[in-house]
Amino acid sequence: MAEASVRRPWLFVCNGHGEDGIAAAIIARLPEGVRAEAYPMIGAGSAFAGVCPIVGPRASLQSEGWRNVKGSLRRDLTTGGLAVVPPALRFLREIQGRYERVVVVGDMVGVLAALFTGHRELFYLDVYKTGAARLYSAAERWVIKQTCQTVFCRSPALAQSLVQLDVDARCAGNIMMDTVPRGAYDASSRRTQPLAVTLLPGSRQLTAESFSLQVAALRTISPVLRPDIFVAVAGGVAVEDLARAAGLERIGLLSSEANDLGTLGDDGLVLHLARGSALGTLLDQSDIVLSQAGTATVQALGLGKPVITFINPRDRRSRFKDEQQLFGEARIVVPPAAGAVGGALQHLLEDGGERQRLAAVGQQRIGPPGAMEAILAALREP
Repeated sequence: MAEASVRRPWLFVCNGHGEDGIAAAIIARLPEGVRAEAYPMIGAGSAFAGVCPIVGPRASLQSEGWRNVKGSLRRDLTTGGLAVVPPALRFLREIQGRYERVVVVGDMVGVLAALFTGHRELFYLDVYKTGAARLYSAAERWVIKQTCQTVFCRSPALAQSLVQLDVDARCAGNIMMDTVPRGAYDASSRRTQPLAVTLLPGSRQLTAESFSLQVAALRTISPVLRPDIFVAVAGGVAVEDLARAAGLERIGLLSSEANDLGTLGDDGLVLHLARGSALGTLLDQSDIVLSQAGTATVQALGLGKPVITFINPRDRRSRFKDEQQLFGEARIVVPPAAGAVGGALQHLLEDGGERQRLAAVGQQRIGPPGAMEAILAALREP
């Protein structure tokens, strides 16, 4: 015990809301005696509340690091985004030697930052690249080889491309399926209809706009066929903003459940809201998902829930196509119109056989859990 008390802590570096949640879930499972700190490069890092201390400078970007929107990088740069870079690099330089292990969770941003600040022998958990459409570029492989000791990838093809360079790269399941958050919220007690749908409007700048369109789509469904409706509200998203965008009002009282965010509704349309930390609890009770989210979409598909999404005119099509090659038929893509979203939803509400078929496709495409234990075992290796 005395030896453990003088061990240097481990640092988890993340750059996104979903990545924060994955890192927090790993930290919560670390062996006794291991101290961890988190550096969320973008955002408030709310996922780490009650899990571990947060270190490093806080940074905010207009895009919140979401690169699925066209021109997001350019807008970040023109709205002062470059100003967040020097403090981040300065912090990473200052902490050289302070941590026993540095773990990067996310895309190549954290790895590149580590390269420029002299960090080596990183443990890198790549939760961004799917391997379904593109492998690592030659430049990415070079950066990873220079900086990383062990890499966990989402596909065997990605891992093999690094193994060929003598990088310790592994693929052991999809960590996103090991880290589906489940919290205190009794969704089953709120069920009144045969079927249920969960809305995932996202966690970034287009959230309120996406939610408004999803609600408009629900209004097109006949009251006879209308399902129970749940909404997973990501950290940092204000319920008031959602209500205003969709023309809904707060109804009912909050319960004593930690993740209950109340109810919105009008004219017979009732939406039950819960914090994103109860995402899995909502998905377990749902049959279909309307999603504009990132990580949560993957988790919904992996749990066998068909997803309906719409292409926002501002979406970066190359990234969207890459994701779709992985998701296949399990993610139904429609135009950004209430009638189109509502039509796809009504079809699935009416066709149980199609729901089951797409559920199987999603589970097969995303893959099972199992990466958590492999990652924890690797972290314990000398």
